[in-house]
Order: sequence, then structure tokens, then C-alpha cells
Amino acid sequence: MEVILLEKVENLGSLGDRVRVRPGYGRNYLIPYGKAKLATAENIKYFEERAAELARAAADTLHLAQNRAEQLAGLSVTLTVKAGEEGKLFGSVGTADIADAVTRAGVEIHRSEVRLPTGPLRACGEFDIELHLHTDVDATVNVIIAPEE
Repeated sequence: MEVILLEKVENLGSLGDRVRVRPGYGRNYLIPYGKAKLATAENIKYFEERAAELARAAADTLHLAQNRAEQLAGLSVTLTVKAGEEGKLFGSVGTADIADAVTRAGVEIHRSEVRLPTGPLRACGEFDIELHLHTDVDATVNVIIAPEE
């Protein structure tokens, strides 16, 4: 399946690229989320007419992500949770908990932007958490998990 990308997609291409993808990836992800259109003659013409507008929108999105990354620089949030004697949590701290804490600190973050490659956090301590704000913009936030007293 050949598609035209309407925005930059990580590990695939950038705005305006015509790429071949597996049919399921195109049908189930790229097209429904507005990241691509089928590479038909009609859609190619549509893209050529709106190329400048799409490029401007992509630049605006990148600029907003960079501004959010600047706001997040040096940010540290503290979460207090129930924990046992040895610092092991009763439960875990996941992406939604971290996103809520950062949003309360003043910068709106969605849980899909929080990256926890090793899974939820299950111990007290200090962790550097990576936030993926845009295809080209990543930020790091210091999260301190403290036990409830």
C-alpha cells in the first residue's frame, strides 16, 4: 500500500513523502489518525494544493512542542504513595500518574507522551522520566516517589 504522509512519522518519513507500508498499518493507524492518505491521483493533487498549509501546521506543532520542552527543563515533581518498610510500593506509578503530576506542576502532558520502557515504577526513589512531546522533541522530567507517612 502506498501512502502520502501528511505529517512526520517516526521511523517512516516526513511531510509529503510517498512511502510503501503494510496494508494493516496504513488502514488501522496512519489513515484513521490523519497521518497519511492513500497515494491516489486525487489525493496527490489534494496534497500539492495544501502542501504549504500542511508545512505551516507542522512547523507550528513543532514550535509548541519545543516551548513545552523548555518549560519542562529542570522540572521535578514529587509523588507520595503508600509503600512498605523497604521502599517497595503497594501498587505502582504509571504513565497516567506521572502525566497528572506534571500537569498539576503547570505543563500539560498527556499520558501517551510519557515513556516508561521498563514498565511502571514499583519502588521509592528518584527517576528521570523521558517525555516524547513530538517526533523531534524529547524532554526529561525528574520524578521523586516518596512514601506516605
